[in-house]
Amino acid sequence: MPSTLLAGATGLVGRACLDLLLEDDAFERVVVITRRTLEGARSPKLEAHVVDFDHLDDHAALFRVDQIVCALGTTIRQAGSLERFRAVDYGYTLKVAELGALQGARHFLLVSSIGANPRSRVFYPRVKGELEEAVVALRYRSVSIVRPSVLLGERAEFRLGEEIAKRLAFLAFLAPGKYKPIHARDVAAALVRLAKEDQPGRRIVESAELRTWAQRPPGANRVPVS
Repeated sequence: MPSTLLAGATGLVGRACLDLLLEDDAFERVVVITRRTLEGARSPKLEAHVVDFDHLDDHAALFRVDQIVCALGTTIRQAGSLERFRAVDYGYTLKVAELGALQGARHFLLVSSIGANPRSRVFYPRVKGELEEAVVALRYRSVSIVRPSVLLGERAEFRLGEEIAKRLAFLAFLAPGKYKPIHARDVAAALVRLAKEDQPGRRIVESAELRTWAQRPPGANRVPVS
């Protein structure tokens, strides 16, 4: 049974992932690294560690796991500047991936974003796309990248854009499939299924496919490699 490290467990997708990992007997050990104390989660297989993400090298031993699920992320508003946003969404995440590769993890699972493109003229999708490229270049047996659209779910903090999307969710049927809002639980369920399948190769799963994958019954066809 695999051991799994989860980064970003206090976020919307990360917390849903944590609940699923702890409930699933397929995962034997769940290591969580956070910037602040993890509240509420209890399980004999849970190992929670508060770390300084600016000094992750000091915690390299925590990355000796089979798989890493990374749901780290912030917003430009929360970060306070474009530079700080990049430091978190690109810098911290890539460091997590690099340490995992160095410590022998075989599968890296990344929460990216719809529209991620390293050649985009828009800052946010460009950073996400650059991160994807950097992660795929690392020496992992498997890399799974999910690109959710606007996330639905209850956040601790207010995000204006996502709140507007929730209020307009009744019009979602007018949007193309990949742009429809998706619940964080569905993203988390797809990530956990990808971790359980643990297929070799590199794959990118777009938002519409995430919803389908999360709802597939056990034994259904696997996610194709992109």
